Amino acid sequence: MTLSHPYCNYVLSITDENDVDKIYHDFHYGVRIENDNELFCRLVMEINQAGLSWRTILVKEKYFRKAYNNFDIKKVAKYNEKDFVRLMSDAGIIRNRLKISAAIYNANQLLVIQKEYGGFRKWLDVYSQEIGQDKHAWLKLFKKQFKFVGGEIVGEFLMSIGVLQGAHDIHCKYAKIA
Repeated sequence: MTLSHPYCNYVLSITDENDVDKIYHDFHYGVRIENDNELFCRLVMEINQAGLSWRTILVKEKYFRKAYNNFDIKKVAKYNEKDFVRLMSDAGIIRNRLKISAAIYNANQLLVIQKEYGGFRKWLDVYSQEIGQDKHAWLKLFKKQFKFVGGEIVGEFLMSIGVLQGAHDIHCKYAKIA
């Protein structure tokens, strides 16, 4: 059966080209990211989305970038109690103790990964060769390495950066043909 629309169902009805969901869908979702700070950004954003809509997170992205030093892993890893308090009082972001603590902890974990593998992207690539599309194995790996990562967060993170398939409906013009 051939479908007549070239987009994923969730953005099919969006006609505003400047809509945050449409922009994310068309230019960012399912696209490989090389930069470790941008990968960290996506991980933090996915963690903060838990229990909320993705649209809420996309609208707040500029505030997250400001609050978390543009997701500079080295800077976030050095955050202390004063930074934690600052983040907890920042109305522009999601003020959740566990999510903020996870961002700081995960930044420190990424420093370890960068030292051992040469980068977060390289770590992902090494395990991509080993794990492939096995979402359960990815979840197990992420749970050993990071905090506040469940099945949905890990799956969406990996799809959003092009590691796992399924970011786009099969008929979407942005779906990658394997």
